[in-house]
Amino acid sequence: MRKQHKQHSGIGGRDSGFTLVELMIAMVVGLFLIAVVGSVFVANKQSYRANENLARIQEGIRVVNEMMSREIREAGGNLCGTPLVANVLNNKDSAWWADWNAGPIQGFDGNQDTAPKSFGTATADRVTGTDALIIRGAALLGGVVITQHNPAAAQFKVNTKNHGLSDDDIVMVCDYKTAAIFQVTNAQSGKNVTVVHNTGTAKPGNCSKGLGYPTICTTLGNQKKFLDGFLSRMTASFWYIGNNAQGGKSLFRMAVDGAPGSAGTPYEVLQDVVDMQLQYLTRAGTTLNNTYVGAGSISDWTDSATDLVVAVRVQLTMESADKNIGTDGNALQRLLLFATSMRNRELVQ
Repeated sequence: MRKQHKQHSGIGGRDSGFTLVELMIAMVVGLFLIAVVGSVFVANKQSYRANENLARIQEGIRVVNEMMSREIREAGGNLCGTPLVANVLNNKDSAWWADWNAGPIQGFDGNQDTAPKSFGTATADRVTGTDALIIRGAALLGGVVITQHNPAAAQFKVNTKNHGLSDDDIVMVCDYKTAAIFQVTNAQSGKNVTVVHNTGTAKPGNCSKGLGYPTICTTLGNQKKFLDGFLSRMTASFWYIGNNAQGGKSLFRMAVDGAPGSAGTPYEVLQDVVDMQLQYLTRAGTTLNNTYVGAGSISDWTDSATDLVVAVRVQLTMESADKNIGTDGNALQRLLLFATSMRNRELVQ
């Protein structure tokens, strides 16, 4: 009898396919490759998030540095450079933005709750332990030239009808001798060149028509005729760290840029600024002190101070928008540190 032989399929006469061991090895290798690719993807994604957050922080640093540096540099200044400033605003000592005699720069330490915005937990309240700063001055851009002045009629004529001034604006007038702060009672930009500074019922209003130095609060007051010079808006700003609406912290600015109605309105400049620390450099006469000090060490911020503040050093602590992106599982943090001198108090050799 002939023996029947089974036919084998496949190469070399063996059955095709994988053994169980081969499948298990392939699965292990595949899982390893997936894990490697996944870890690379996660690392790249984390790196992208970190770089994106750092880029946002850097952009914020540039904006804040420019804004704060410019205001500190121009503190107490005016277009004419005169240090003698009269102030005919009513109740000028009771409004933080109008109190020119308090000094062009006025700082507050983190334990001083006497600033325009108090410590609190509500949105835009000041954060306990953070420093704050008031800056006062006159806008050095956008001023208009005086062509005529009638003190008895309390009227200025300027060189253009497009002067940009409006009723109730707080303005500084100056020439090479003196300056004065007052409130505009009538101005029609685009229609005529007249700017009026009468007494009346405006808030806060003017106590006098007279703009001479020193101030005398009677109807005619200390009369002075500005034969030349400039008109420009007065500016005052309060910089501080406050609570934002998202439950975090932000850098805020309260300001009067001409119109006093904005004096109590905080504007959020930059989110995720969690701390601000300020120090001040002073000089006695021509002798510059060699250390910066905190606001609590300065008792007199005025132009007549024995130790005159001439520069401000600002340190801001900024966080990333993502709060769990750092290697420790927290937000990324960066410090912004810069020092700015006050132009109107620079010592001329």
